[in-house]
Order: sequence, then C-alpha cells, then structure tokens
Amino acid sequence: MSNGDGEIQPVIEPAESTPPMSKADAKTEKELKVKVEKKCKSDAKAAIGNPWNTGVFSCHEDRTNAVVTAFLPCITFGQIAEVLDEGKLASPWGSFFYLLMMPVVCTQWIMGSKYRKNLRKKYDLVEAPYTDKVSHIFCACCSLCQEYRELKVRGLNPSLGWRGILAQKNEKQTREKRQDTPPENQEMIK
Repeated sequence: MSNGDGEIQPVIEPAESTPPMSKADAKTEKELKVKVEKKCKSDAKAAIGNPWNTGVFSCHEDRTNAVVTAFLPCITFGQIAEVLDEGKLASPWGSFFYLLMMPVVCTQWIMGSKYRKNLRKKYDLVEAPYTDKVSHIFCACCSLCQEYRELKVRGLNPSLGWRGILAQKNEKQTREKRQDTPPENQEMIK
C-alpha cells in the first residue's frame, strides 16, 4: 500500500476478535510494528536504483582488464580509486595501499567495498546481486572488473587516469567549439 509519497507501507490487518491487551503487550506490539515498517522501508531502498551496465561475472567483456585484475588486483583498484576520488588519490598510491592490505591483514575488502559503495552512490546503482562487502570478500577480482567496466561504459576509462580523462574531455570540448565557430576573416571574391 502506498502513502502518497511513493513509499510502500505494510498492510497489517486487525484480528477478528482480540482479547484486551496489557500495557506491556501493547508496547511490544507497537515495537514490532515499528520494526516491520523499518524493515519494509530498508528493503524498498535496497531494491531501488539503476542496474549495473554489466554483471559481476562478465569479466570476459574486457579480457585485458580481467587478466590484469586476476594477477594484480591492486592495479585495477588504484585506477578505480583515482577516478572515483577525482585525482585526489593517485593510482600508484591506491594500488600501494591495496597491496599492503592484501597479504598483511587480508583486509583489502574493506577498501574495495568502500569504493564500490562510492561508485554505487555516485551513479545511483542498485546493491545487487550481493552487498558490497560480500562482493569484495568472495569475488574481489570480479567486483573490481565490474567497477572498472562500469566507469569505462560511463566514459571514464580508468586506464587513462584522472588527468587523462580530463584531457580527453577538454579535447572533446575544444573540437566541438571549433565546429560551432565559423572561420574568421571570411571574404567573398568577385
């Protein structure tokens, strides 16, 4: 049932004949209703969002990236982090941090899931088929490949780095500007 704001509200039908409740039972029932409403709202929020352009297990769509990520996931992570941080964290530093976290404490999934969440928020992507943490704990390479492909599909090729992406955009704008501007000093010859 909808409340007019587009939110889904659970329908709780009253029982046919209920005995009078004590204050403790009424309080417990009220708490239960609140929990059910919160659960319904969180489930609705989790399912809302745009779908990913490629699947988690579609690594074959970019074989070069799949091979690099299989052997050196830190490189792919560094490239993704640089693009998502808009150049604040350089690719080599992102790669280095990821590399440090891999063998020492096996907690690279923490950074990976953080950046996956940032990517989802930036493009309003649905958290599916798994949560960000589960994706990076059990399918780290596949998750990194999916994030890489998502950025590439959106015109932000992580292999170029942030400066390369800015240069590409600047070149495109310059080219479009030249096409729109008529040549100077035009004269008609008689």
